[in-house]
Amino acid sequence: MSEKPQVEYLSPTNSISKHQQETDVYSIAPKDIDHQLFNDKPDFSRAAITKYFATRLSTLLDLPLYHTDRKWYQVINPIPGLKEMTGSDWNFYFMGFFAWALDSMDFFCVSVAAPEIASSLGVSVTDITWGVTLVLMLRSVGAIIFGLAADYFGRKWTYILILVLFIVVEIGTGFVQTYQQFLGVRAVFGVLMGSMYPVAMVTALEGQPTRARSVLSGLFLPGYSFGYILAMVFYRAFAGTYKPGEGWRSLFWFSGGLSLLLIAWRICFPESPDFIAMKNKKKQYNAEVEKKGFLSKIDYSVLTTLKTEWLMFTYLVLLYAGWNFTTHGSQDLYVTLLTKQFNVDLNLKTVIIVVSNLGGIIGGIIMGSVSELLGRRLTVIICMLWCGAWLYPSFFHADTNWWAYVLLTGGVMASWGVGPIHLLELVNSTHRALLSGLAYQLGNLVSSASATIEARIGERFPIEGGAPGTYDYGKVMCIFSGCVFAYMIICIFFGPERFHKELRLRDEVIRTADEESELGIETSGSESSIRRV
Repeated sequence: MSEKPQVEYLSPTNSISKHQQETDVYSIAPKDIDHQLFNDKPDFSRAAITKYFATRLSTLLDLPLYHTDRKWYQVINPIPGLKEMTGSDWNFYFMGFFAWALDSMDFFCVSVAAPEIASSLGVSVTDITWGVTLVLMLRSVGAIIFGLAADYFGRKWTYILILVLFIVVEIGTGFVQTYQQFLGVRAVFGVLMGSMYPVAMVTALEGQPTRARSVLSGLFLPGYSFGYILAMVFYRAFAGTYKPGEGWRSLFWFSGGLSLLLIAWRICFPESPDFIAMKNKKKQYNAEVEKKGFLSKIDYSVLTTLKTEWLMFTYLVLLYAGWNFTTHGSQDLYVTLLTKQFNVDLNLKTVIIVVSNLGGIIGGIIMGSVSELLGRRLTVIICMLWCGAWLYPSFFHADTNWWAYVLLTGGVMASWGVGPIHLLELVNSTHRALLSGLAYQLGNLVSSASATIEARIGERFPIEGGAPGTYDYGKVMCIFSGCVFAYMIICIFFGPERFHKELRLRDEVIRTADEESELGIETSGSESSIRRV
């Protein structure tokens, strides 16, 4: 048999004029191990840089829809892609989704109960927001430790270990008696929260059929909103338990108990087949590389990742800093805004938070599917413009205009719905848990002081005639969020995209063009239909 052709693999700065080339539309993964595991090194030649920036607008508007024979409603329809999923695919997806939702619930337990926690510990709400900030600041530590563990030791036991530690920390939070103890346990939780996102994301998404990934990504990240709903609903349910004003303690104890269900679930199923395939291919790669001196003692794939990913990684940190500012800037202080500035009662607060986060889930699912039509970058830009339209009514007269906040949250989480799959398509395969998790969490680190910044600035705008301690948080949140949305538009516009890059590393779904033809798999034009064997 003649040598099989290989598909061109794209570097982070490679400038190709056609959208299907730059974004690798419906690509078939190349045969060689190097290109299955790694991206190419950045090209800093003057011609490459000039061409890259000159094509940002043309590639943005050269929609994936233009490179398929299907109608727009066929492209956006998620059902055919979901039908490709096996029972195992669904199982791994929901194990990842519910782990991320629980992670989010544990985080928002502090946000929804901040005034009561502050009262119990004898500190201000602003002091309690430092607990939120501390969590966000330390998430990068968890992303490094457990991201490496997930890439080297497997997804399964890393997942289980994180949940075991969740139980300890959440129960401990319910027993704190001093502000210092509170900060201590939330610091540990920050490490664990940073570790769960990448493990849950790769568990849920890395092995899924290409056509199903957009809608699955659209639902996955809004699991953050689902967790917020759980936190608010159970906060309401436990409000009258334990001691007066201290129902928040029961909330944390209950949250810790939920981890047991996920541990039992994960124990019953094997390691991710895509991790096993990646581990075997990495061993093969290391065996093929000629290593001398001290290099013979180390995993050479780490050095290759450092050489090829540093530029893309830097961009992703900047991108995810903006993305995290969109959520933390518009959500973390919102319950305090309703409580302190607009005197909204508990029942209405519960309704507002639940409905707005349901809007976020719906937005994520819809725009995740729309990204099949428009591409990742343009979909995010549209979401940011939508959010900007609802800024003013969302934060001024929030007690009566809360419907606008539902639409704003829908737009924020709609953009986030594109995030997980866009991230996994941009990073390499061999360290995808580490790279994706660390980029996300370093972005969180940059945005970690959102709630505290807004709370501090808000204290400069006391409301005339209002009770002591009543500030105009709405004005601050509106201006802050508007700046963040503008930043996101600029950042995503100048960024790269690898639409539909193959994520699976199992041999039965990694085929060169000749192998696809031999197996009778249809290949037409720029679009290749890759199905399970």
